[in-house]
Amino acid sequence: MFGIWGHPDAARMTYYGLHSLQHRGQEGAGIVVTDGKRMKGIKGDGLVNDVFDEKKLDSLKGAGAIGHVRYTGKSGIENIQPLLFHSSSGSLALSHTGNLINANDLRHQLEMQGSIFQTNTDTEALAHLIKRSGYLALKDKVKNALSMVKGAYALIVLTENELIIAQDPNGLRPLSIGKVGDAYCVASETCAYDLIGAEYIRDVEPGELIIINDEGLHEERFTLSGSHSMCTMEYVYFSRPDSDIRGINIHTARKNLGKQLAIEANIEGDVVTGVPDSSISSAIGFAETAGIPYELGLIKNRYVGRTFIKPTQELREQGVKMKLSPVRKVVEGKRVIMVDDSIVRGTTSRRIVRMLKEAGATEVHVCISSPPMTNPCFYGIDVSTHEELIASNHSVEEIREIIGADSLTFLSVDGMMKSIGREDLGKNCGQCMACFTGEYPTEIYPDTPLPYEKEME
Repeated sequence: MFGIWGHPDAARMTYYGLHSLQHRGQEGAGIVVTDGKRMKGIKGDGLVNDVFDEKKLDSLKGAGAIGHVRYTGKSGIENIQPLLFHSSSGSLALSHTGNLINANDLRHQLEMQGSIFQTNTDTEALAHLIKRSGYLALKDKVKNALSMVKGAYALIVLTENELIIAQDPNGLRPLSIGKVGDAYCVASETCAYDLIGAEYIRDVEPGELIIINDEGLHEERFTLSGSHSMCTMEYVYFSRPDSDIRGINIHTARKNLGKQLAIEANIEGDVVTGVPDSSISSAIGFAETAGIPYELGLIKNRYVGRTFIKPTQELREQGVKMKLSPVRKVVEGKRVIMVDDSIVRGTTSRRIVRMLKEAGATEVHVCISSPPMTNPCFYGIDVSTHEELIASNHSVEEIREIIGADSLTFLSVDGMMKSIGREDLGKNCGQCMACFTGEYPTEIYPDTPLPYEKEME
């Protein structure tokens, strides 16, 4: 997500911000802008470049805007954010990342009270709750709505007159504030600020609600914060290496993960290679600590998206085949240590190991810079069900056999916590590690919707 207030070319700035955040979602993109009187939105399937051109950007006039890149979920342009609603009392646009664990209950209750839904997103439930609130001020309407939702959410609300941002009580999804000139901006990752020349100010705190309008920035709270529980996969995989989350640089964290992994693995090899792009930092750290040369053993096709977030298994399989190619002269006749960030379904690892051996690698040792992923995520990362998680159903040795590796090493939970470097936040170092440990920071309902269910409904 990206938002900006107080810039004469807000839509174009949002376009550039979304470019920097493209890795977070590739299924669709949208921008909504306000000129103080009217709000207009454009959205569509595909990458930011596919959806917007000069003509469309020129048609989006105004000093306030929000944008979103779509990660996964059920197809259909109606589900692409930001969602824009018009009413006699004014317009409202929302962008939201995360997953509401009580979304099914909320939708049922709202439908029983007469609400009609046009999408199957959690975000629309939030819009209904905001509009139905009896409070007069928008900030109070938003606070009232957020008091009824549970789960993970970073939220941006735009009206004709102001921008409101909020972070869930556990801070599960990243969100920060920046400033470019006199304009305030907000983004899911700090890398979005670099492209537009904005200055990072600070992270949005768990349970915090911030109002931005022509009078400036106003800080409030809608609830007391729970324990800090930033998603660990943001550090391991999801965020861009040049982003900082809560004072920790992603590249530095991943490099430390690789260093700790080298200590725990203690494997001999001739060359270390990382799986582009999210594993490169960890592979460099591994090679430095192990004293083994790091080489570019795998080349990525830059025109293929992330296979982890493809919406179907068939598309993931095809994506792996198209995405990576081994460098034969680097791996031929070598004992290759392949560093990757995670094994989810095993699709990518199996294919890469096979490619490396077909290219002449004598041995392929797979080292993973995170623990086995044994539990589904209910907070917005597409980590499906227990049945689809290979580590939930197989031992490490069984996984090694399935992917065809000569050895397989996962980083320990303690090693991961230590490497990311947030010990000052106490238990779990302020991280959510539910997908690794099964310890969820919020209650989980029997009918809690997973992200994949929105695709299958």
